[in-house]
Amino acid sequence: MEKPRLLQRTVENVKPKATPENPIVAKPTPDTGVGGSSLDKMTAACATEMMNAAISFHRLHLKVKGVGSYSAHIALGGFYEGLHDHADTLVEGYQGVSEKLLSYADSPIRTLDTVADGINYLRDMYNVINKLQGMMPYSEIVNNLDLVKDSINSAKYKLIFLS
Repeated sequence: MEKPRLLQRTVENVKPKATPENPIVAKPTPDTGVGGSSLDKMTAACATEMMNAAISFHRLHLKVKGVGSYSAHIALGGFYEGLHDHADTLVEGYQGVSEKLLSYADSPIRTLDTVADGINYLRDMYNVINKLQGMMPYSEIVNNLDLVKDSINSAKYKLIFLS
């Protein structure tokens, strides 16, 4: 069973509000290396994975066949159509709250040959998102990632029980 997440806010996490007397001047945030902090890199990698997954699931959606293929086709279609929006929401929200642009590394697109491959990929994605949530100090981003996990869970349900 998943242990509950508690978001801990520290003074460093809270950005000051701008006033006419004290306009906010963006200060650089500490990096753990070239390309941003580890949280930046993991957020960018998660968004890239969601965009790549949209392609993988779209391709699987187009090639499912056999018993249950119509319901799998519909379930996969609904899932892959939402992934780009989830990735966009994640990146725009994170870049807004962190006030910096992310850098993206290329990563290979996974080939899915069967619905079972798709279900395994959904499980992998869920674990990656869960890990990112555990690191994320911004509750609004954690909430957005919950919506991605909800989409994953719904797709798994349809593929496991309705196909």
